[in-house]
Amino acid sequence: MDSTAVDRFDTDRFEAGRPRLASLAYRLLGSAADAEDAVQDAFLHWQAADRGRIRVPEAWLTKVVTNLCLDRLRSAQARRERTMGAWLPEPLLDGDPMLGPADTFEQRESVSLAVLTLMERLSPQERAVYVLREAFAHSHAEIADILGISESASQQHLHRARNRITAARRHTGAEPDPASARRIVEEFMLAAVSGRTERLVALLTDDATAISDGAGLTDKLLRYETPERIAAIARAGFKSTRAKQRRAGGPSAVHYALLNGAPAILFVPDDTVIGAVTFDLTASRITTVRGIAAPERLTRLTDAWRRYEGGTPLITDW
Repeated sequence: MDSTAVDRFDTDRFEAGRPRLASLAYRLLGSAADAEDAVQDAFLHWQAADRGRIRVPEAWLTKVVTNLCLDRLRSAQARRERTMGAWLPEPLLDGDPMLGPADTFEQRESVSLAVLTLMERLSPQERAVYVLREAFAHSHAEIADILGISESASQQHLHRARNRITAARRHTGAEPDPASARRIVEEFMLAAVSGRTERLVALLTDDATAISDGAGLTDKLLRYETPERIAAIARAGFKSTRAKQRRAGGPSAVHYALLNGAPAILFVPDDTVIGAVTFDLTASRITTVRGIAAPERLTRLTDAWRRYEGGTPLITDW
């Protein structure tokens, strides 16, 4: 096999594993754009490596991508953004291959917006161990080799990560079935559009919280507590006005969707997602509302939406 054929063969090997590597990077970084950059950097490492001496390419590439992501998490800019509280995970439409494996509860949970947000409480190394173990079922021996630590250190990192995530959760227990989740979210949206404060409050847990990225116009996330305060923000946010339509370039269709496995409302004028509101639920009420409208967090979601049959909108002219 000549050198050109070898290069083509090795490139094909890399591309076959790209979706898994992108899923790993997304779970570690919480950003699709950053994940794509990390995987592309890994490809450059792959091209520059003496590939004939790499015995297990999948393991080698997993190690490279993981450590590239750790470098990003440890960077001064990333620390500053996360410390300032200006960070939210980038939502992905269900079915996006970057969401990766979803066969087990642990795999689905590790890519939920709730857990991606909670993982901000972990050190970069704890986050890597948690993702490699929970989402990709790597053994502690494999994780130790990837991160350059001992197996006992890997076990300790996983124990701390699980404890921190569990302690940070405000609600555990049964979640609603898909039909009930959709009913709760649609009822919340319709109550907000019609200005029914009492119904909005009734649909929220007593300790509910709401978080917004302020459409990327603020340095910090906007946070709201108490059902009454969240209801007031929801009424204002969901109210259709001429000013909002002008900013959006026209009326929006409002759709129900699933983002990272969670129910969500999307605002879509002309096939471009300009806003997403996601919900965490108990069996019957809403615990967390996230408003995401910063354009850089919606780029991949918009691309996926344009390929998706969204069905009949909840509101056609918002």
